[in-house]
Amino acid sequence: MQLIDTHIHWYVDAFSDDLPAAIARAQAVGVGRFILPAVDRSTHASLMRVADAFAGVCFPCAGLHPAEVNAGWREELAFVEQQLAAAAGAFVAIGETGIDGYWSRAFIEAQKIVFEQQLRWSSHYNLPVIVHARDGFEEIFEVLEKVKSIPLRGVFHAYSGSFELFERLARYGDFKIGVGGVVTFKKALLAQVVERLELRHIVLETDAPWLAPVPFRGKRNESAHIPLIAEKVAALKRCPVEEVAAVTTANAERLFHLTA
Repeated sequence: MQLIDTHIHWYVDAFSDDLPAAIARAQAVGVGRFILPAVDRSTHASLMRVADAFAGVCFPCAGLHPAEVNAGWREELAFVEQQLAAAAGAFVAIGETGIDGYWSRAFIEAQKIVFEQQLRWSSHYNLPVIVHARDGFEEIFEVLEKVKSIPLRGVFHAYSGSFELFERLARYGDFKIGVGGVVTFKKALLAQVVERLELRHIVLETDAPWLAPVPFRGKRNESAHIPLIAEKVAALKRCPVEEVAAVTTANAERLFHLTA
């Protein structure tokens, strides 16, 4: 059974002491490839070091996280542009980008500008976009309307909306939802969405070191927990876990242009 973690921050301090061991634990349970979303330029060097050290296993992205959009957002965005112009082929996606109104709305207008630009780069470079949407779907749709004439594909990571909201999002491009540990939480809305959504719209993720699934909730998350997420999806879909693994892995391979 082969699985892919489509959203993992291996390069943050939480994994500084045991990264090789954590990757080995994931590989031992069938999680063999990892998508590394970008946050900002302060973490870019660490991200690329991990991607280089585990080439063919860890795949880097370029982007600016909405929660990191602040007074220096123009310089941050210029840095992303420089990385893409120099070596767009080195990255498998743009992001993570999007809108985050949870931590602060002080730079929400700048977040919309940054999100729109990264969507345009996604289309220009033919790369999928990893979208972070937290307390910001109204702004997400506002930006999507502005770029609705360009082809888009990507994933709404850590999806927190309803089934009907995803149907609306899907009108703007070939989008998947990222299903992580939240699907195992009691009374999680995500579980209801997964029950109704076809597997072809789903990829698996951890967002590690955050959002660990039950029974590890509250502890450090890691990619070795992906099988727990796959098992929960299988239970919700009333299908074998092997089918969940096969379909979600194929979805991720197509989305990020990974070889089997």
